[in-house]
Amino acid sequence: MLVLSPAMIQIQDLSLHRGALALLADTTLTLHAGWKVGIVGANGVGKSSLFKLLLGELQADAGELKLPASLRISHMAQEVGSTSRSALEYVIDGDHQLRAAQAQLEQAEAEHQAERIGELHATLDALDGYTAESRAHQLLAGLGFATDDAARPVSSFSGGWRIRLNLAQALMCPSDLLLLDEPTNHLDLDATIWLEQWLRQYPGTLLLISHDRDFLDNVVGHIVHQAHQTLTLYKGNYTAFEKLRAEKLSQQQAAFEKQQARIEQIEQFVRRFKAKASKAKQAQSRVKELERMEQIAPAHVDSPFSFRFDTSDKLSSPLLTLDEADLGYPERTILKQQSLTLLPGTRIGLLGANGAGKSTLIKTLVGDLPLVSGERHEGEHLRIGYFAQHQLEALDMQASPFTHLQRISPDASDQELRNFLGSFGFNGDDALDPVGRFSGGEKARVALSLIAWQKPNLLLLDEPTNHLDLEVRLALTLALQAFEGALILVSHDRHLLRNTVDEFVLVADGRIEEFKGDLEDYHRWLAQQRRDEQSREREEAREAPKADASRSLSAAERKELKRQQAEQRAKLRPLRQAVSKLEQQMETLGNEQSEVENALADTGLYDDSRKDELKTWLQRQAEISRQLEAVEADWLEQQDALEALEQELEDA
Repeated sequence: MLVLSPAMIQIQDLSLHRGALALLADTTLTLHAGWKVGIVGANGVGKSSLFKLLLGELQADAGELKLPASLRISHMAQEVGSTSRSALEYVIDGDHQLRAAQAQLEQAEAEHQAERIGELHATLDALDGYTAESRAHQLLAGLGFATDDAARPVSSFSGGWRIRLNLAQALMCPSDLLLLDEPTNHLDLDATIWLEQWLRQYPGTLLLISHDRDFLDNVVGHIVHQAHQTLTLYKGNYTAFEKLRAEKLSQQQAAFEKQQARIEQIEQFVRRFKAKASKAKQAQSRVKELERMEQIAPAHVDSPFSFRFDTSDKLSSPLLTLDEADLGYPERTILKQQSLTLLPGTRIGLLGANGAGKSTLIKTLVGDLPLVSGERHEGEHLRIGYFAQHQLEALDMQASPFTHLQRISPDASDQELRNFLGSFGFNGDDALDPVGRFSGGEKARVALSLIAWQKPNLLLLDEPTNHLDLEVRLALTLALQAFEGALILVSHDRHLLRNTVDEFVLVADGRIEEFKGDLEDYHRWLAQQRRDEQSREREEAREAPKADASRSLSAAERKELKRQQAEQRAKLRPLRQAVSKLEQQMETLGNEQSEVENALADTGLYDDSRKDELKTWLQRQAEISRQLEAVEADWLEQQDALEALEQELEDA
């Protein structure tokens, strides 16, 4: 059982610098045990440095950081290591206590220390060591790895997949405090949804840096906003934070304007009467009031991004078609006998598991991947804008954003190029800096600017939000909403998908077909797929021949069987408790939903005089619906897990 002190993290009057840059100044923050907290703020404010402070990799310049004694911290490494260890062993390595006990057991067995061997087996049992491989396999499967990947060496995976292994290793580590820095950056939508569910069930304290607003909304209950060298705590998820912050900024702006008016009054009085002896004392009093006055800053939300995707003047209809096409590679066809027609104004979000063929389809539409068979036809005026992560590395690292654009349009004026780059946040000398010095997010903005400059009429975007912060994602969302051409989007950012596409297409089982539903329906479809897979695995296990079935079990084997059955029964208790708790939550939310619907049935509520009251009820209705959907999804998953475990016990 996890036992934590009420205050997990206490920061008191703390200051932190990196070189000459002040990241935190006299800031105070308290986070309690069991909280799930999102850390948000613009790139460069020091969110990752805050994590390093908690890990002991940085020391505060002033103030105090208090953490509980013997605190178990797990964090997701950002470095991409290369090792010959298998993926499965690498993930289990995340449980350092388990690995230490296994090493001690191996030594005790080599030295034939019978008593010590017994003690260490008990230690392994207490550490859930006998289920370690099973848990590691589940983590790998949830994060999108194929079954065969478990045996592959880490060195054989690409950088993005190694980051997933680092994430799996962090989740494998038993912890009181879990630190995750942009965990969804290299995940697809399926893995993102799985991780979201895993984190909701995590019993410890979670600190999560993320620019995915839907992910934050569905996982955290508090937000810490890091800005202006301070940490500000907000209760609620990211949507609640945005609302509270907007209200706070509005109040700050009103106070600022009121103060400015008072300052003007004082200055006018001083200018008018400071030379008059009869008013000199009063004028001096006003001057002292000005000196004592704490200056209120004008409220604003910094966002230097205002870009858009204009389309070319000429259009073809259709823009692009595939006819009875086989897509993939000469040695392996991934999508067979597929036809697709893209018309101006088409806006498609691609859904499907990793490896199902989404990126293959995108590359084929671009023309980077030739068809295995079939036909591909381009419209006369087709102009494609294509974004994929590998293109960031294809940028000229020695050239500036300005030079990149100038190479495309040598006749464009310098001012025209500078103005355009300014809309993507490259102002002044930033537009002239070599791309090689840029962060991943800045390189992504360069790539997007090159696409936008060429005025495409078909945008093909494969995970465009990786490394982009919340402000750039908002600007991208607005730009895609205003885009008049055709759009095909692959993204794990559900907010972007929900707000920019009109229809979903599912890529699965070698086919491309319309998905008749929304992202919540897709969530349920994934859950059903997992249940079907579990059923197939149970069926295969039942049908598999059992070696020496007729042989009586030895005493040791009977003891091991009883231990395994006891272990499975122990797992039933928390699942049953979770199902019961979720059912109570559904009942409570259902009652609240009925109350809201009764209120909305009042015709008088729709009078103009009660407009604000109506708005409040409608917002409450939307919030309850969102909460109910999330709780129902959790209940369905827990119920499935419970039924599967009960079936395993019955079969055994």
